[in-house]
Amino acid sequence: MSEVQGNPLNALLARVPAVERVMSSLAVQPLLAEYGRTQVLAAVRAALDRLRQNLQAGAGLAAERQDDGHATASAMSHGGPDVLQGGMSLDAACNESHVVRQAAILLAQRAQSRLHAVFNLTGTVLHTNLGRALLPDEAVRAVVEALTRPMNLEFDLATGSRGDRDDLIDDIICELTGAEAATVVNNNAAAVLLTLSALASKKEVIVSRGELVEIGGAFRIPDIMSRAGARLREVGATNRTHLKDYEEAIGPRTAMLMKVHCSNYAISGFTKSVELDELAPLARRHGLPVAVDLGSGTLVDLAQWGLPNEPTVRENVVAGADLVTFSGDKLLGGPQAGLIVGRADLIRKIKKHPLKRALRVGKLTLAALEPVLRLYQAPEFLRERLTTLRLLTRPAAEMQAFAERALPLLQHALGESFIVSAEPMFSQIGSGALPVEQLPSYGLVVRLASGKRSGRALMKLEKALHALPRPVIGRIADDALRLDLRCLEAVDEATFLSQCEALHA
Repeated sequence: MSEVQGNPLNALLARVPAVERVMSSLAVQPLLAEYGRTQVLAAVRAALDRLRQNLQAGAGLAAERQDDGHATASAMSHGGPDVLQGGMSLDAACNESHVVRQAAILLAQRAQSRLHAVFNLTGTVLHTNLGRALLPDEAVRAVVEALTRPMNLEFDLATGSRGDRDDLIDDIICELTGAEAATVVNNNAAAVLLTLSALASKKEVIVSRGELVEIGGAFRIPDIMSRAGARLREVGATNRTHLKDYEEAIGPRTAMLMKVHCSNYAISGFTKSVELDELAPLARRHGLPVAVDLGSGTLVDLAQWGLPNEPTVRENVVAGADLVTFSGDKLLGGPQAGLIVGRADLIRKIKKHPLKRALRVGKLTLAALEPVLRLYQAPEFLRERLTTLRLLTRPAAEMQAFAERALPLLQHALGESFIVSAEPMFSQIGSGALPVEQLPSYGLVVRLASGKRSGRALMKLEKALHALPRPVIGRIADDALRLDLRCLEAVDEATFLSQCEALHA
């Protein structure tokens, strides 16, 4: 048995209050009212276990000192036999109120949401890791309504019978795209998977080698095709594919021709690809559908706002696509979803496939998607009301003005070890949309005052920014921490500035 100044370890542990003694104390009653007995009991036990471990560790340290011939120390520290390491008395540590306070800390940590609001200062507007598109106010209100009330998700109010959830929005989608029919699943990868499963299982799908893309998370078109039970038939070369390549590949096992919009990379130089308006007539002559995976898909011409041109869904439908799949949470600016539009007979087959039920969206997605789609019915207000478009078209001068206001506060917070400057920079759209295009932007740049290269110091600062109440996510490049202000709108400026001051404190 270990002894410290005459006190056996068991005697020390005996001073730890019993669980029921803590649970019956007045101090624990507020926790019981907030968290319930089950969680509080677990937290109290954890706090008591930690206290016992500290007592045992301290007693062991004192025993080692005695064995080494050093002067006798207390079980916990140099402060005396009843003082814990850190200066707290043993009586205070073993008091029920102190145990309750430790349990309260554990409960608060456990209850904290793991999904945090952050400042996206990466310069990537549609950042996959940060949730992609931000919803406009109209969509937020609709989601709150759907969260708190029963909705006619699959109830036809006109007939009083069961309805189809796609009916809530398919007419709007068809109006905006020019397609005959539409359906919605939970993301674009699911839309491609379902399309191939329903129309090309155990058959061949012809795709140009130059369009066999890999999207985020290492998901590749060939892999999705394989999981759908379809056989990939590659044609052409990586950089050049001709119409005759498709024609020569068509055979009795061919189910469809497929084009994949290469939104997340670009090939330049000696290249050739077959445009949809060339491919569609070939497919019709052979009685085959053409499917287009448009990826980040947009419903309007972005060039009217000075943004790089991106093919619209309607343009693909007009050019002869029988089916088009695209995302709802990229350039469209809505919630995570995958939309499939096209010929009514093909959409019917897709909706009857058993996989459709597994991939269908819930009421929250539909509640958010409908108001976003309705914004496109009033295109003259789209830039102001659609959050994604507003962020993509922010004037650099607006960002510069805030950068110059924020610079002194951030410089004061970081001290003399760093130099903060306001500088022009370039943003990108993100999520695979127009990867080689850049948007003129402005932001704050933090460098070491010494001028030396020190990735460790910048990473430490980056970690401190991540630990703020609302974490600040920037990017380190060229020996500097860069905070692109494109996605920091006026409503959040005060919070950002107050956190700069808190960083100093």
